[in-house]
Amino acid sequence: MINLFEGGAYLVNGSEIVEDNNEALTKIASLTGKNVSKEEAHESTIAYGILKNHNTSGNMDKLKIKFDKLTSHDITFVGIIQTARASGLKKFPIPYVLTNCHNSLCAVGGTINEDDHVFGLSCAKRYGGIYVPPHQAVIHQYAREMLAEGGAMILGSDSHTRYGALGTMAMGEGGPELVKQLLEQTYDINMPGVVGIYLEGEPVRGVGPQDVALAIIGAVFKNGFVKNKVMEFVGPGVSKLSADFRIGIDVMTTETTCLSSIWRTDDEIKEFYEIHERGKDFKELNPGAVAYYDNFMKVDLSKIRPMIAMPFHPSNVYTIEELNENLDDILNDVEKKALVSLDGKVAFDLHSKIKNGKLMVDQGIIAGCAGGGFENICAAADILKGAYIGNDAFTLSVYPASMPIYLELVKNGCAAALMETGAVLKTAFCGPCFGAGDTPSNNAFSIRHSTRNFPNREGSKLQNGQISSVALMDARSIAATAANQGVLTPATEVPDVIGKYKYHFDANIYKHRVFDSHGVADENAEIIQGPNIKDWPSMIALKDNLLVRVVSEIHDPVTTTDELIPSGETSSYRSNPLGLAEFTLSRKDPEYVGRAKAIRDDENKRREDASCDGLSSDTVNAVKKVSEKFSDMTLQNTELGSTIFAVKPGDGSAREQAASCQRVLGGCANIANEYATKRYRSNLINWGMLPFIIKEGDLPFKNLDYIFIPGIKNAVETKAEVIKAYAVKEEGLKEFDLTLGDLTDEERQIILKGCLINYNRV
Repeated sequence: MINLFEGGAYLVNGSEIVEDNNEALTKIASLTGKNVSKEEAHESTIAYGILKNHNTSGNMDKLKIKFDKLTSHDITFVGIIQTARASGLKKFPIPYVLTNCHNSLCAVGGTINEDDHVFGLSCAKRYGGIYVPPHQAVIHQYAREMLAEGGAMILGSDSHTRYGALGTMAMGEGGPELVKQLLEQTYDINMPGVVGIYLEGEPVRGVGPQDVALAIIGAVFKNGFVKNKVMEFVGPGVSKLSADFRIGIDVMTTETTCLSSIWRTDDEIKEFYEIHERGKDFKELNPGAVAYYDNFMKVDLSKIRPMIAMPFHPSNVYTIEELNENLDDILNDVEKKALVSLDGKVAFDLHSKIKNGKLMVDQGIIAGCAGGGFENICAAADILKGAYIGNDAFTLSVYPASMPIYLELVKNGCAAALMETGAVLKTAFCGPCFGAGDTPSNNAFSIRHSTRNFPNREGSKLQNGQISSVALMDARSIAATAANQGVLTPATEVPDVIGKYKYHFDANIYKHRVFDSHGVADENAEIIQGPNIKDWPSMIALKDNLLVRVVSEIHDPVTTTDELIPSGETSSYRSNPLGLAEFTLSRKDPEYVGRAKAIRDDENKRREDASCDGLSSDTVNAVKKVSEKFSDMTLQNTELGSTIFAVKPGDGSAREQAASCQRVLGGCANIANEYATKRYRSNLINWGMLPFIIKEGDLPFKNLDYIFIPGIKNAVETKAEVIKAYAVKEEGLKEFDLTLGDLTDEERQIILKGCLINYNRV
């Protein structure tokens, strides 16, 4: 089904694979009649060409990227614009789209969600942006329909910013990276590796894009095969897939931890642009005659079967057939894995879902940027025609990804066909993906064509004894399960009833409802700022020394951003840094906030009076122990703060608040064995926090220990490879080593200044 190559590989004429070995270039010469170097072949990937066209550094090893367009939604755009305003923003220098698809319901927190929307519209007028009202489109569908261009690059403040199937290299990052673009700065990265994803064959009946995506995620997530690299989809199998099918695979590449994605394009994608009245934005993209890929994998589409990603990660994959045949063994394994993810805080039991030897499902959801596409919903309607979802516990909700899609479903009869079965159609909304809509009941088992199924998501509140169990599936198998009234069923077991529907895009919906400034800023437009929209608190530059207290210690294999700052009901406070910070780590370590505040209070007292007067006894004792060895350490030259340790933090959402909330509470650093994603590490840096790395093994410190890092300012300035740190123990100081990994000169300056706002503020 999926074959991972051990090393790199060459792709010749788009179809011939030559593994990288001593004979490779000789074989290529015999195939092409030309001598090609590896360097030349490396420059012949689609990804290299796009990156080169957007790089401003003149050095393809050290990229400084300027994007063509930006996108944000209503959980992120307020903080981004507030940060940019504090840094001197005058106008949006490139098209910037503000969508309202996360807090669309305006159901929590009084007026504050709609206040954010009003703020967004007023800023689109003031700074020259584009504003998409609630319920019109989820962020990524609008970008596909209206923003994507062949060979372009888009940066979005949502982790699933992926438009590679349309020939646009897109990346999801934390808000500060968008702030840099708004201030006409650059996105700085080393040249990423490019992984060839060679598709061959054709999917069998009943297999959809989520099935292919989950199979790929299962093959590459745990081994880091594509981590922080660009996935480039090539091969003859690409042309066997519709545009919608490719889009459905592409959006899920985020869950592999890759940096971005790009696909070769053809007449199928040309037609997509023409349907959306943007034929001029199509560009045919193909790798060169000989292209070299740093890693390579081959995917036989014909061998993929309906998949299910069991709780609590998209990589925890099985075929549905395999699960049904080995229910007891697989559920035992899932429950054991859950003990780690859930810290034993709730009883987790999937065996209770077995009835008469069948796995029963409580809820089905087809939604958002992954599931809400036109073809997915049409296929689900066809599978469900003539069936009923029943009048027991099982429910089915369907969210078209945009109003144009919804309108076409109404016109072609698929909307009526779905509603006749008992399914409920709702408007474009991302809520089911993060727990703000269709939240399951406690211990319910929900199957979803959405993007994630992490713990502490979709309504789970472990500290309150609440757990929702979510599995990811394709819309086709969700429909087959619904037709079977909740009995888990792969779509390959239902008759071949899926038809082909021609999509007609009605551009008038957006023309009549979307505010588009066409890049013209109006400096006289009033910015309307509701009472919940707060400015960022001030942050200080890095001091000579650092004394931090460990206030949380997490040993899970991976820590998600949902655990660092929960989603769901907290989204209403994303425009209020201090209010949101109260939720930091609340579902993972409820003691964190109080501990972080205590050391933050000490730091505030230090700033007022650099003596030990008024400091907590724990901090006073730590200062005394440190000063016994380091006589030049004083409270004038030493910042007090907090840190957390996590094995591998930052998987999941791009939301900057996973870092900024720690910073607001006095966080100065994270210490990790590695960082799950570049975007989380970048968020730490942009908020002035040190992304320390410590080698795996026994930790020299434990929770509530103090750590002293002498000369940290000098170490950052001089690019020290190893930084000496000292755990403050009862018996004295225990020395150990930390590193910071690769930092650009700009990133070092941001850390030294204390945060991106300080770096940019004149």
